[in-house]
Amino acid sequence: MTLAQLFLIFLCALVLSVLGTPLVRRLALSIGVLDQPHARKIHANPVPLLGGVAIYAGVVLTLLVWGERFYIRELAAILAGATVVVICGALDDKWGLSATLKMLGQIIGCAALIVGGVQVQLFSNNLFNILLTGVWVVGISNAINFLDNMDGLSGGITAVAAAFFLQLAVLNGQVLVAALSAATLGACLGFLRHNFVPTNIFMGDTGSLFLGFVLAVLGIKLRFPSNSTLVTWMIPLVVLGVPIFDTTLVVIARLRRRVNPFNTPGRDHISHRFVALGASRREAVLMCYLVAVGFGIIATMLTSAKPREAYALAALLLMLSATAIWWLERRARYVP
Repeated sequence: MTLAQLFLIFLCALVLSVLGTPLVRRLALSIGVLDQPHARKIHANPVPLLGGVAIYAGVVLTLLVWGERFYIRELAAILAGATVVVICGALDDKWGLSATLKMLGQIIGCAALIVGGVQVQLFSNNLFNILLTGVWVVGISNAINFLDNMDGLSGGITAVAAAFFLQLAVLNGQVLVAALSAATLGACLGFLRHNFVPTNIFMGDTGSLFLGFVLAVLGIKLRFPSNSTLVTWMIPLVVLGVPIFDTTLVVIARLRRRVNPFNTPGRDHISHRFVALGASRREAVLMCYLVAVGFGIIATMLTSAKPREAYALAALLLMLSATAIWWLERRARYVP
């Protein structure tokens, strides 16, 4: 696949998302799918949800037009799994599903991937690969869902991650990953046209669960033939460092307060901490983007690192992350 084809994929998804988001907004208003104001939420007026439908349509329609036939089985598995996740997200945005039902939808989506041959391939025992696939897909899907707490945040962080996945895929000849990354990047940027501060639509669980699912797939599919898996398994984790860090911060903070980490909404995410330190909401989101770019650069460096260098860098990242969590808990405590 040429760079020109990838640019056309990006442009197609961008245009579809830009044009589709206002249509989805009208639909959400007409059927009453709105995010109502709440003491723990930032917005003061009801905001339409279902913006994720426009992102989903931008990605899926683009891939159906430009997808390579050679990868039809894997592409079909990815789109089938993503569709299940989007349906669950849309139902949750409209009526509110239990955590169990949403988890079930993610597991079914993950099963579609495995049936189509899209799974982790780190271990000789395939059962371990399947279990790790499930943990990774569900974990990243919910990490992006957690991160969707401020205008433009999840869409922008996903766009940054997709851009680095696109770069890495092009450098390593990964056609399907490159096409999916380009479509995701275009759809996210198109949606941000309507979602960046100030916003007139939210992506909702429809979008955040879909984007998390896609990012998890990109991490699974990306391969680095020129380096050892002893190193390359770290790369997707580093690319997705911001959502992983945010989820870890929130879980630790809520466990310290002795509340359920997953069923207790609050202003204790990294973006809220930046605001507590004096940043505006726009500045907080841009700071998260900058951190995501830093993680992406480090991930790119890891592609050519030797095992000793890679593990030393990983240890440094873990120490810096632990220090950051400790500092944020001390200096930017949870604000109810």
